[in-house]
Amino acid sequence: MQTIQLQNESLVEIATFLVRRWSEKEKIIVEISDKIETKTRLKENKVILTPLEKRIGNDFQKYRQFRTSLWYEAMRIKYCKKILSNDHAFGFILNTMETQRVEQLGREIWRGMDDEIVFNYGYMLVSRPQLHTVYGKARIVEAFYQYFMFGAIKGEIQSSHFEKIKKASMFAKRIVDKAVKEKQETEWLEKKVSEIINILEIDSLLTIPVSLPFMKAGMALSEEELLKVLKIISKNKEGDFGSVDPASIIRGDNVYDEYQVLLDENKKSENKGLTSEAIGIQIPSTQNVDETTIYDMSLINGLKTKFKEWKSGWKEQHLSSGEEFDEENYIEGNEPFYTDVKKSIKTKIVILLDHSSSIASDAIEYKKATLALCEVLSFLKVKFGVYAFSTQNRAVVCWSVKPDNIKWNNVTAKRLAQIVANGSTPLAEVYDKMFPILQAKRPDIFLTLTDGEPSDPDAVRNMTKLFKGLGISMVALGLGPNTLRATTIANNLRHLGYEKTMAVSRLNDIPSKVMNMLEV
Repeated sequence: MQTIQLQNESLVEIATFLVRRWSEKEKIIVEISDKIETKTRLKENKVILTPLEKRIGNDFQKYRQFRTSLWYEAMRIKYCKKILSNDHAFGFILNTMETQRVEQLGREIWRGMDDEIVFNYGYMLVSRPQLHTVYGKARIVEAFYQYFMFGAIKGEIQSSHFEKIKKASMFAKRIVDKAVKEKQETEWLEKKVSEIINILEIDSLLTIPVSLPFMKAGMALSEEELLKVLKIISKNKEGDFGSVDPASIIRGDNVYDEYQVLLDENKKSENKGLTSEAIGIQIPSTQNVDETTIYDMSLINGLKTKFKEWKSGWKEQHLSSGEEFDEENYIEGNEPFYTDVKKSIKTKIVILLDHSSSIASDAIEYKKATLALCEVLSFLKVKFGVYAFSTQNRAVVCWSVKPDNIKWNNVTAKRLAQIVANGSTPLAEVYDKMFPILQAKRPDIFLTLTDGEPSDPDAVRNMTKLFKGLGISMVALGLGPNTLRATTIANNLRHLGYEKTMAVSRLNDIPSKVMNMLEV
């Protein structure tokens, strides 16, 4: 099997896409953490996943486990009303029953997941502890989990305890089946947990020791060993999944093509410089960031509608003469003829976003507007790069949000969301950091969005001259709290050597202002 270290950015991107598609919830965010087990926090709309390197098997097998555990979390989001802590017996048992309930409900929609679920069961069973390593009454709960989930237990247990475990497992299965059949939800299932507690003769607050799959990270199974485990699972779960072919399940044909595409994209990303492009250019971390807060879908959809003609390359325009007569326009006193005019954007553009402290109070709205601009540029297949600057640890940092050879996606949106507005406006220093990139890329336009005046105007003027010497058109967009202030900022920027300056007092006008500038 090919060994390539998948970057967490690539995993977060595909995991976010999959969990939103499976759960049908667009605001779910994904985080990868090696400190806690895979879990979903419903109130935070967050899924936390164990990374690949902490899982068992070869790279492809790890990815399959990662993907299936993500599917289960998506089904919890879709069907669970609450998710309790696994720290105590009551919550552990409820969550175990909920796993079976959401699996049944999810399989009704996602039939193609059956082989992956059975495959995942194999590694789930392998990763569970031997019963002799679990002490006290927690051993009974662990044995119940294994028997209920897999139809088998690892190790030996007292015969009197085993009878309780079988009885509790059979009862739990009947309850889950009834919940699915009668469309009962989490609260109904929760009321039945006490009966299982009573059958097992344990305390509902019994502490459950942590048992994580990645406690045996790096352990690999031979194909023969895995086949043996899958045969056990297939036999015990035949009532749920019907007759399955363990050998076919091991191959994972349904997922391999997807995995290969992910590897290819990962390799391309590595080659395209997901590491720092130049000294002084940094890439924002994308962990623990909710990019959905800066998505204004109304603004984005409005822009896509407004500029949709550009996607096809034609736009209807009214003129004093033309191809067809418009009677209504003539009656209203407007230009009476309309014709189709060719519209296209062949311009390559690099955008620099000011994230100095003066933007902090409006940072969210500013990011919403600039993200909407990126969304419509991507929609129109314009080649563009996005950078930003701010001050971090008393030093100015130029952030690479999106190089021009990377697609705009939720990972680049996370990068934008992560940047904290702070510091002054040292434009000359930022331009100096970006000079090697622009010298190599030679975009047609370098657009700077700023709401303040630079710290060193003379130095900015010199850098602007250098960029223009490369054949790059220098444009600046001044942002102000009102029309007067925005116009003043734009006028001041004009004296710094920019070929064109624009002014915006409403942040939502940024995308349209920029798009109109690009029109050819």
